[in-house]
Amino acid sequence: MGYFNKAKRLALQGLVMLSISASTFAMANAKEQGSTANILTPNDVFEMEYVGAMAVHPKQGYAVYERRALDIMSDGTRINLWQVNRDGSNHRPVLSGKANYRLPVFSPDGSRLAYVSSSEGNNQLYMRWLDTAQTARVTNLAHSPSSVSFSPDGKWLAFVMFTPGKPSSLAIDMPKQPKDAKWAGKATYIDNLAYRSDGAGFLPAGYSQIYVVPSEGGSARQITKGEFHHDGQLTWAADSQHIIFSSDRHPDWQRRPLESDIYQVNVNTGDIRALLERPGPEFAPVVSPNGQKIAFLQVDDRKLASQNAQVYVMNRDGSKVTGLVTKLDRPISNVQWDNAGNGVFFSYDDHGKKMLAYVDLKGKITRLKAELGGQSLGRPYTSGSYVVGNSGDVFYTQANSQRPAELGLLAANGEITRLTYLNQDVLATKELAKVRSLTVKSSVDKRPIEAWLALPPNFDPEQKYPLIMEIHGGPHAAYGPQFSLEVQLMAAKGYVVVWANPRGSTSYGEEFANLIHHNYPSEDYNDLMDVVDGVIEEGYVDEEQLFVTGGSGGGTLTAWIIGKTDRFKAAVVAKPVINWLSFSLTADGYAYFTQYWMPGMPWEQVDHLWKHSPLSLVGNVSTPTMLLTGEQDYRTPMSETEQYYQALQLRNIDSAMVRIPKASHGIAARPSNLVQKVAYILAWFEKYKPQQAE
Repeated sequence: MGYFNKAKRLALQGLVMLSISASTFAMANAKEQGSTANILTPNDVFEMEYVGAMAVHPKQGYAVYERRALDIMSDGTRINLWQVNRDGSNHRPVLSGKANYRLPVFSPDGSRLAYVSSSEGNNQLYMRWLDTAQTARVTNLAHSPSSVSFSPDGKWLAFVMFTPGKPSSLAIDMPKQPKDAKWAGKATYIDNLAYRSDGAGFLPAGYSQIYVVPSEGGSARQITKGEFHHDGQLTWAADSQHIIFSSDRHPDWQRRPLESDIYQVNVNTGDIRALLERPGPEFAPVVSPNGQKIAFLQVDDRKLASQNAQVYVMNRDGSKVTGLVTKLDRPISNVQWDNAGNGVFFSYDDHGKKMLAYVDLKGKITRLKAELGGQSLGRPYTSGSYVVGNSGDVFYTQANSQRPAELGLLAANGEITRLTYLNQDVLATKELAKVRSLTVKSSVDKRPIEAWLALPPNFDPEQKYPLIMEIHGGPHAAYGPQFSLEVQLMAAKGYVVVWANPRGSTSYGEEFANLIHHNYPSEDYNDLMDVVDGVIEEGYVDEEQLFVTGGSGGGTLTAWIIGKTDRFKAAVVAKPVINWLSFSLTADGYAYFTQYWMPGMPWEQVDHLWKHSPLSLVGNVSTPTMLLTGEQDYRTPMSETEQYYQALQLRNIDSAMVRIPKASHGIAARPSNLVQKVAYILAWFEKYKPQQAE
């Protein structure tokens, strides 16, 4: 411990300690904007609410949804259940309080509502009788349940739960510990390929298994066994005797990161039978209302870094597999049957937006007007969910660049209604940054590159503003014109903020996404510089005040950018990959990354991986650079950040390292960490703004 503290002190020598409180932030805004009364501040982050998971009453047609609120006291998300009619009336709480209430599921006859709650400590399944508002605890579980599903006859609840197993061990010779002796403790013995995961840490021995419990309460019974994970979406057969699920039950499943097949398990005997076994992943099965067919998603696995799923349907016994959506070259998710069983709804990402569509059993696709979004509060990623109601209604989270997710209704006749106004009390009086689109032509190959701009409150096109480029992670992901607290807070400080979908981004087709396959970073750098140039051409950006930041893949690109150009006054590199050689053997998903992101094992591809590592360009860097990473990040481990920080320090580049406490790769999972992240970024950029006369 003493050595560590000494080393820590040495490593932090020269580190500029940056701290910016909410009040300091507000005061700075007051100076630059004139007044903070109508400008978004960090305090407002803790007032945000948004719509989470939802369910629709099978007969009456109203929706119950998770009302999620960022909680300043718990530094987390408070989740209550609310209901609302299809016309927006009768909006009221169903279950609310200090405990979390989540994952609502109606019984098939609509008389009861199952949900998960932490009201008595750890998460358990509960049942609520809707006619009397009586509730009962259904389970007594050691671990949290997920993927909750009612049997068609209403008698059973199925769910997935982690089930501990016997840890691996190795017999060793050790002397007997004397009484009262204080030894260091037992070593941890690990022999699994999958031994740790971002957000979960080092994984305990055990597997996710499927359970059933009587819906009126009783003992939960495990119905799957074996050293395989049986997680994901559960769907019941019409006979209420079988559950259909996807899993990889191959003995070598740990080395097959994408593989999965579709199985059924008999809830009485535990017998498991494969319904569909194909190369690549088949997943997310959903049984049709009449029980005769199963819709599912499938990926044609070609070992590409970005691969889109397509929609298939098969008979209940696994026969007659038919492709319904096989030519829509977009990421597809969330397949749900219509009430008549004549086709399925699905969501797909297109040009930075999550859209909704319907396909009938003949393969005719109808694109619907609903635009989903609003569930990614931190950064403007595509997001959103929906649920199909009776009479053809669809409840969904509405996308809006000025608001987090609200609940909307797409009626069968195509009319759209907004049902909730969760943030009206906080945001109605705020002058938020207006968001507009920008498209430029890539200097590499003239492809259109889409981007979006957030213009500061009280924007004046005759003035000159500092610019922040914010780069998305993934790298196979997509930004869009979505609400983003981080972007809004940056714009509130007086910055024009631009974000883009360079080559490698999803929602434009596999070919566009895989332009960086085994070639990342590369010309995506050029696309981003073309976007910056496109904003500058509009005439309201000060070219002497350009700043750049990004997280994960965006952090990697930020480090790559400052190794290529010195046009930016300062940079913040968040949770990056700096060295592909070290990343490939320290990241949690190394079995996947080495197979899909790299042309071979790292020791066989040293030159290739080093060529694409930002660390290879560190000798060119002159830009003042801050690194910012969660201390519990196992996706892009802290060692990546430390390598770059130490390299910059050795080169005497003005640099700093910020370690976010209790944060994994998703830094902004805690509201206070979201605020800290943005505050550090802005403080670093403010430090390197050109000095202006008072």
